[in-house]
Parts: sequence; structure tokens; C-alpha cells
Amino acid sequence: MELSMAADELKRVVNRLRRAQGQIAGIIRMIEEGRDCEEVVTQLAAVSRALDRAGFAVIATGLQHCLADEGAGPADREQMRARLEKLFLSLA
Repeated sequence: MELSMAADELKRVVNRLRRAQGQIAGIIRMIEEGRDCEEVVTQLAAVSRALDRAGFAVIATGLQHCLADEGAGPADREQMRARLEKLFLSLA
């Protein structure tokens, strides 16, 4: 499945990933500075949620394109459904 997203959707996902990248850099600094474990875990949870949201946005776009493809036969739709289900489960 190709990653073909509208420019605005793609921009939102990239921005979310860049924010997560910054959070990860901050977490690394926190660990290197010996910061409180609870603070580090809180930030790890936040970045994990941000990555999940980015992943779900990509999958949702794929699902939207899949559903829009009315010309696909039943076997193609079933294969796409199975692939999207596998992707959703990989983020669970």
C-alpha cells in the first residue's frame, strides 16, 4: 500500500512526528542529566501516544483511500482489509 496522502494530512503527520522527535531528544537529555524517573516515564508515555496518533492517521488515510476504491473486486477488498487490520494491530 502506497503512502499517498493529501498535502494537509501529510503536513499534520510530519509535524506530529517532528514534535515526537523533539520530545525524544528531550527525554535523552533528561536521562543523561539523571532526572526523576517519574518525569522520564511521563514523557515516554507522551511521545508514545504522539507516535500512535501519527500511525493511526496514516492508517486511517489508507482506509479512506481503500474505501474510495469502488472498482476493486471482493478479493482485493478482503486483502486490503486484512492488511489494514494487521497495521492497526501493530499499533495496539
